[in-house]
Amino acid sequence: MSAQRLLLWLLLAVAVVLFFALDLQRYFSLEQLKHSQARLAELYAEHPWRVGGGYFLVYVAVTALSLPGAAIMTLAGGAVFGLLAGTVIVSFASTLGATLALLASRYLLRDVVQRRFGPRLAQIDRGIEREGAFYLFTLRLVPLVPFFVINLLMGLTAMKARTFFWVSQLGMLAGTVVYVNAGTQLAKIESLRGILSPQIVGSFVLLGVFPLLARKVIDAWRRRRVYARWAGRKPERYDRNLVVIGAGAAGLVSAYIAAAVKAKVTLVESHKMGGDCLNYGCVPSKALIRSAKLAHQMRHASRYGLRDTAPALDFTEVMARVHRVIRDVEPHDSVERYTGLGVDVVEGRAKIVDPWTVEIATQAGETQRLTTRAIVIATGAEPYVPPLPGIDAVDCLTSDTLWTLAELPSRLVVLGGGPIGCELAQAFARLGSQVTQVEMAPRLLAKEDEDAALVVRQSLERDGVQVLTGHRALRCERDGGTRWLVVEHEGAPRRIAFDRLLCAVGRKPRLTGFGLEELGIPVQRTVETDDYLATLYPNIYAAGDVAGPYQFTHTAAHQAWYAAVNALFGSVRRFKVDYSVIPWCTFTDPEVARVGLSEQDAREQGLDVEVVRYDIGDLDRAIADGAAHGWVKLLTARGSDRILGATIVGEHAGDLLAEYVLAMKHGLGLNKILGTIHTYPTLAESSKYVAGAWRKAHQPVALLRWVERFHTWRRRAGA
Repeated sequence: MSAQRLLLWLLLAVAVVLFFALDLQRYFSLEQLKHSQARLAELYAEHPWRVGGGYFLVYVAVTALSLPGAAIMTLAGGAVFGLLAGTVIVSFASTLGATLALLASRYLLRDVVQRRFGPRLAQIDRGIEREGAFYLFTLRLVPLVPFFVINLLMGLTAMKARTFFWVSQLGMLAGTVVYVNAGTQLAKIESLRGILSPQIVGSFVLLGVFPLLARKVIDAWRRRRVYARWAGRKPERYDRNLVVIGAGAAGLVSAYIAAAVKAKVTLVESHKMGGDCLNYGCVPSKALIRSAKLAHQMRHASRYGLRDTAPALDFTEVMARVHRVIRDVEPHDSVERYTGLGVDVVEGRAKIVDPWTVEIATQAGETQRLTTRAIVIATGAEPYVPPLPGIDAVDCLTSDTLWTLAELPSRLVVLGGGPIGCELAQAFARLGSQVTQVEMAPRLLAKEDEDAALVVRQSLERDGVQVLTGHRALRCERDGGTRWLVVEHEGAPRRIAFDRLLCAVGRKPRLTGFGLEELGIPVQRTVETDDYLATLYPNIYAAGDVAGPYQFTHTAAHQAWYAAVNALFGSVRRFKVDYSVIPWCTFTDPEVARVGLSEQDAREQGLDVEVVRYDIGDLDRAIADGAAHGWVKLLTARGSDRILGATIVGEHAGDLLAEYVLAMKHGLGLNKILGTIHTYPTLAESSKYVAGAWRKAHQPVALLRWVERFHTWRRRAGA
């Protein structure tokens, strides 16, 4: 704590202690005010400016220090200065004092709260930025929450002081007038409780509810404006409760939920059921990675007491297995399964022609129109291919077209150092390709901590991948039968020969051809949605990769619940999407799995966190499996066992992460994990040991010294 903060703490503490030690609160009672009313009136008549100024300063001090007595001071304002002058003085004094309390709270407490509750506070700040003034105004109107509590809590947020000042000035005005007016009739008041009669409290509640009702009216007016251009086109009856466009993870879950709650739902898919994850992403890539890992293990079988063996690799058979895996998973996402669940599945291209109508060009060549109360856009994303000169002439592969390969590329260049690029670069290197990976950033896996990214790079290089970070791709060239990627590193150009180029620099949402432009739905990099996943039109929602901000199958499914439930039941109740605990994993060997904050995130956000780490290489099971590498790293709030983030590098890291996802989601700390029995011998024991490492760092040293003395005494006493 800085010297300035310490001094301010001391000054505030001294002021509060003196207030109670000198029994100054006796001057802030109704009896004392009645007793002194005549004398105060005389002083005001003799010295109006001195009395008014002194009263103003005392009121500001009482409010700023959150001392009891503001209600009596307000009554005194009416009794001494009258209704008009009293209202003006009290209004500005109370607002100024409240603002000083806010600033003191912010200066003294916000950093402490930020260190302990940074992510949660960031969410609150985002809400305050959007609607803080509205909610503060409502709180000020309803005298049910003590005003000093509001002052202190708002100081912990990022609300601007000037916004707080003018909103408080307006919001407290009605209550100020009531109390000042009561002060003008001081003789009739028997207790403070009598001032706020049920009628007055009811009036305040109505005032507080009014802004909420007004907001509902404004929202209804905005909806009316949004739908104005479609006047006369809203159907009287609907064919469907919900139409879902896209049968990837988000679309499938949305349709499933709608069918489960007995809504009439149509699911439209223009290509393949299961979307990218089943056909081009998660499923085929993990099948390829598994084959590549087995080939790697065969080459290094001596690590397990066997003889190293060069695998007799047939790439055609490897790809055939990949497609068998896809076929084995297909029934989970098939037309037959969803039809059996009660979903009307239509194979065709959907276009939204107005907020309630979807036109479908079916694969049979027909056109079908469906009216619907709500729509969920779940059209997914596709690989992004950068506009490099010459790239169209080299038959560039993407994560979508990769699975059509019939032969293993002898020389493969992977463009991109993110999760997809790293996974596929390693897999092809293990299968026998000469792989060069090109990344423009200074390191791989930019969203992960440097130590995790370094482990992945070292593993890739051990598998034969030439990793070129800090290299910017300039263009593609063909020289006879040879293809080249021209890159630049520290100003110097370099040519890299390849047989095939795999572009893995990211994915872009599918936004065109679905009627979004014609409806005027705002689109940036993704479809713009609110906190409930609604678009510009309150009955049209978006979920999955097309909505962002994450591009994971599991977050698409997570969003789908909110989109479907809000679309079907939003008129009764809507739910904000919860992004508080989002896990992910890069399936290289070793895997890198993470949830919550990384050390890199904590530094960038200026958070004061503790880091505890456990080496998986110490685990008995890891040693037995020949997987004695990697680590678990946890971030906790300073002085607390509350988990803010977890990163795991090692075998089955994605599976091991689940315990921390559950703990973070439900507020379970490391002490709970430490007190949980973990099966021996398993990799899951790493959770227990990292919790133990945290506990050891927080052992009560002073208490243990006394315990040691106790045991020494017992030995001497012969007890």
